[in-house]
Amino acid sequence: MKKYKAILFDLDGTLLPMDMDEFMNGYFKELTGEINYDVSPEIFKRYIWQSTMDMITSIEKEKTNQDVFFESFSKLINDDIVNYKNQFNSFYKEHFPNLKQYTKPDPIVKDIIEFLKEKNVKMVVATNPVFPREAIEHRIDWAGLNTENFDLITSYENMHFTKPNSEYYKEILDKIGIDKENAIMVGNDMDEDIVASKIGLQTFYIDTYGIDKGVADFKPDHVGSLRDFFDYIKEIYK
Repeated sequence: MKKYKAILFDLDGTLLPMDMDEFMNGYFKELTGEINYDVSPEIFKRYIWQSTMDMITSIEKEKTNQDVFFESFSKLINDDIVNYKNQFNSFYKEHFPNLKQYTKPDPIVKDIIEFLKEKNVKMVVATNPVFPREAIEHRIDWAGLNTENFDLITSYENMHFTKPNSEYYKEILDKIGIDKENAIMVGNDMDEDIVASKIGLQTFYIDTYGIDKGVADFKPDHVGSLRDFFDYIKEIYK
């Protein structure tokens, strides 16, 4: 079997098992309780969702996802955006860690990463880059992992596209200098992760916390649990 030079991992529901609906409900409860705003909580939440959707649909190569988010949010909130940026930064540093209670770390994840590190395989945390680096580092820590193990961690500061845009995966491959034929994407979301197959990446669908809306016109190359994935790579790199 072919040995991959790089493995791209989704984070939420893959390296860090969680129920996404439960996590997002907790996220907005925490966020709306800590940020000062002059609109109703419902409108504030809608502004966050709209600005996030603007990131997801953006095709502006010259703007980072962070740029797109705050440009959109500033137009919606019609207030001092610097103040909001400072508040968001404080939230992710001081209050986002409270969301750890909604996650369910799996010890096998650490074994997988340590195994691949020994094999000198490049590894990427290919989480949807709609959050700042601070929030992603917290979630990597909750999974029992160290950021230093990864060659790239995608966040809204360093990426210009998001899932499910195939340009997101092309940008990752460009950053790590690996051809699509030598990489595999591992994730639990059929539409956001397994879409990587459209640009030629191999894919492994983690079905334990699988998200499949039944509309994808592509199929994963492999399907199974984290244990199944571990068995798969141990066979490849033995």
